[in-house]
Amino acid sequence: MQQTSSDAPEVPPASVEGDFAEYATAAWPRLVRTAHMLTGDFHEAEDLVQTTLAKVYARWRRIPRDDVDFYVRRSLVNNNLSRVRRRRVVHLLTPLLPERIHQRIPGHAEDVEQRAALSQALNSLSARQRAVLVLRYWDDLGEAEIAQLLGCSVGTVKTHARRGLEALRVHPLFAGRHPVSGARP
Repeated sequence: MQQTSSDAPEVPPASVEGDFAEYATAAWPRLVRTAHMLTGDFHEAEDLVQTTLAKVYARWRRIPRDDVDFYVRRSLVNNNLSRVRRRRVVHLLTPLLPERIHQRIPGHAEDVEQRAALSQALNSLSARQRAVLVLRYWDDLGEAEIAQLLGCSVGTVKTHARRGLEALRVHPLFAGRHPVSGARP
């Protein structure tokens, strides 16, 4: 059987590779920060960003340049939601999960403690609530942008944000404090 040119893998031109490399390098810190807030673990965040960028690279030539940030952020959130679903299945199928060991790093103990407490509290939320809160309060996106990213209505975003904030307010780690600065009581 003869292989036609449409069957052959498409090799992106050097300029496309250069554009992608430039974008990925510039966006990496921001994407890792967002992914870290979504996953609660720095190493998982880096893996999530790498996976997302690999998928984006495969479609790089077809993504309109005006929509790159939206497309990448949406891919990041969707890949995280898929990761959470896969993990949930593993949790259901595994009878006993090993304990995580958290080591304290000397210096900046208060900041590390606060970040750990916030991460633990965010882990208690649903994946959608967590995504909405991270995108709203850490990435500073508007409700309409979040709704577009998650493929839901603005009302759904507001509901997830309200319920997520309520859950954080009653979380034992934040009794009497506001876990998200700027959030109303």
